[in-house]
Amino acid sequence: MRAAVWNGPRDVRVENVPDPEIQEPTDAVIRVTSSGLCGSDLHLYEVLTPFMNEGDILGHEPMGIVEEVGPEVTDLAVGDRVTVPFQIACGHCYMCEEGLQTQCETTQVHDQQMGAQLFGYTQLYGAVPGGQAEYLRVPQAQYGPIKVPHGPPDDRFVYLSDVLPTAWQAVEYAGIPEGGSVAVLGLGPIGDMACRVAAHRGAQVFGVDLIPERLERVRRFGVETFRLTKDDGDSIIDEIRDRTEGRGPDSVIDAVGMEAHGSGAVRLVQRMTTLLPESVGAKLLSEAGVDRLSAFYTAIELVRRGGTISLSGVYGGSVDPLPMLTLFDKQIQLRMGQANIRRWVDDVLPLLGEEDPLGVDEFATHRLPLDEAPQAYAMFQKKEDGAAKVLFQP
Repeated sequence: MRAAVWNGPRDVRVENVPDPEIQEPTDAVIRVTSSGLCGSDLHLYEVLTPFMNEGDILGHEPMGIVEEVGPEVTDLAVGDRVTVPFQIACGHCYMCEEGLQTQCETTQVHDQQMGAQLFGYTQLYGAVPGGQAEYLRVPQAQYGPIKVPHGPPDDRFVYLSDVLPTAWQAVEYAGIPEGGSVAVLGLGPIGDMACRVAAHRGAQVFGVDLIPERLERVRRFGVETFRLTKDDGDSIIDEIRDRTEGRGPDSVIDAVGMEAHGSGAVRLVQRMTTLLPESVGAKLLSEAGVDRLSAFYTAIELVRRGGTISLSGVYGGSVDPLPMLTLFDKQIQLRMGQANIRRWVDDVLPLLGEEDPLGVDEFATHRLPLDEAPQAYAMFQKKEDGAAKVLFQP
């Protein structure tokens, strides 16, 4: 089969690889019909390279048609149409029953001291082959895949794999009071969808980003937008405070997280790790404070006293410096984590009917053949051609 394969920093190729097979009785194999390119994939493109292995198959936002099921998979049949969550969870352990599927005790990557396995996302999360491919082996298929109806286009359901539940959790974790306000920092796919979800649920929403096209995408959903430039962070904070009786918004969602490419000293450290032996580079990148925390610092300054910050953006360093005095003094509540996909599916599915209040049918800006994955990664990282969301169609 053909698959998007990691071969080094900024080196994604589409190559022929072996077809996946049933390995465990709880496996399924699907024929992928659509697979998203996520902002988190860009971390693998450059920043997290010490955790990658040459030949790793990328991608964690797939959907498709079931081709084969193991003997213990009783709720799926050949021909079913499914969306596959990005994390691999069993559904019956303590963590899954608590709605924390990203902490699944059956698939936790113990040798890395990390949570549940993820598709296509580094050795930290099990180095499981991903979904930017023609076919995908799905472990724990007795629980993970989400059956969806035949008929509507893939765009209606593919975002159940990541974007929709991640944005939903970001809004839930933000704890926005009824009729309250939220600022969303970063309007990539997750921030964009978080704006739509929050507005749909009745919040006053402020969207902040650098790119005019991204601001325009959320404006039609009633979001008040602010274009950030290099030197106007303070003025935007003042403008949003002016619209919230001088206090700041009740909640802030940081949908930026770790930059997909660093800058200055941060970028130097990130690139240095690629020149070191793999074990040394991985240790440096995971333990050093190499994240750009400007979005998080902005969230801390912007949110009102007693408000809540929801982190949906991925951060990677273990010793990043935090302004603990300010966090404590402002009594800021902080929630974060990978999205627990199956926890939110029942909340999201009713919004995927004919009315399409979240605009999923037109959410993708680019629909490309899988063979164009190398160009798509480069375009998405450079934010060229209005690329906000890319779907591959193998």
